[in-house]
Amino acid sequence: MTTDKTDTKKEVIRKKMLEHQKEAKVVRKIVLIISILLLLFILLISGGGYLYIESALKPIDAGSKKFKQVDIPLGSSVTGIAETLESNGIIKSAKVFKYYVKLKNEGGFMAGEYQLSPSMDVPEIVNRLKTGKVLAQASFKITIPEGKQLKEIAAIMAKATKQKENDVFNKLNDQEFIKTLMAKYPDILTEEILNSSVKYPLEGYLYPATYPFYKNNPSVEEMVAAMLTKTRTVLSDYAEQSEKKKLSVHQLLTMASLVEEEATEKADRKTIASVFYNRIKKGMMLQTDPTVLYAQGKHKARVLYKDLEVDSPYNTYQNTGLPPGPIANAGKSSIEASLDPAETDYYYFIATADGDVIFTKTLEEHNKEKAKHITSKK
Repeated sequence: MTTDKTDTKKEVIRKKMLEHQKEAKVVRKIVLIISILLLLFILLISGGGYLYIESALKPIDAGSKKFKQVDIPLGSSVTGIAETLESNGIIKSAKVFKYYVKLKNEGGFMAGEYQLSPSMDVPEIVNRLKTGKVLAQASFKITIPEGKQLKEIAAIMAKATKQKENDVFNKLNDQEFIKTLMAKYPDILTEEILNSSVKYPLEGYLYPATYPFYKNNPSVEEMVAAMLTKTRTVLSDYAEQSEKKKLSVHQLLTMASLVEEEATEKADRKTIASVFYNRIKKGMMLQTDPTVLYAQGKHKARVLYKDLEVDSPYNTYQNTGLPPGPIANAGKSSIEASLDPAETDYYYFIATADGDVIFTKTLEEHNKEKAKHITSKK
């Protein structure tokens, strides 16, 4: 009896083991099938991606004999160039163009008006952009110096293109034009420029540089686009610093414009910036003369006491904090000083007739230096 029961148990165990083995085989088969399908899917995706990239690097139409004029403005980013080429039907994919440029570590693309064809592949187009094989030499160049105000920039643009100064200046302040630019450059032209206290929306945003133009009579829109593109390119290098310092583009350009207007050739811009930041932190008015002159719309060698009474949100002798917006354009050195000021305990400075800048900690010290170097205001 015992033997029969033992044999029965063994048989049950054996059957269960066989069932488990069958189940395990089925599971293994399912896992194998899924793995094979997943591998095939990955291979298809990879292969498709490779074929897509390979295709995007080739000409859109190898047999095309047509050439199209493509304008690459000064200061254009790789993204901007790629999008321009795609929108003009010269390349298949802006993304692939950008990846190619990054992978090959290409750069140094030159501004100009290029004759490009859909018959060109991406490497040939990149080579043309690097060597500057343009349609023609620049018709003329416009130089916008540092510390220039919008009215002065309008005069430079008008003279170069033989337009009326008032027409150019009015265009620069046209609300519809401004809104068009804001849509095109949302990363730098924000709602802050439309603040009712801001005198001119584009003040401080047209970067100081030399701009070549390849048309005999470029429009105001084209000239401004080149300048704003340059501003965007320059500021992109400081995006991380601006974020850390919690400065918007508008605030940064406003502070940089104050540093630019107060600086002399001998001045340490970072120390000037430190004075402004120290005063803001302590709740003191900035009391910087250039803001008074800007409020008046004047250029004067000396600011008088009566000038300080001008009723304007730009008058930093009457209002604390930064003015509503930039009072001029600023170069890299002033932008960098605004982002990385010196660490000082100065609250005052004056510029001597020789261009030296004297920094002091207290009002008493400041007044002593003022008596030595500056003729009193009347």
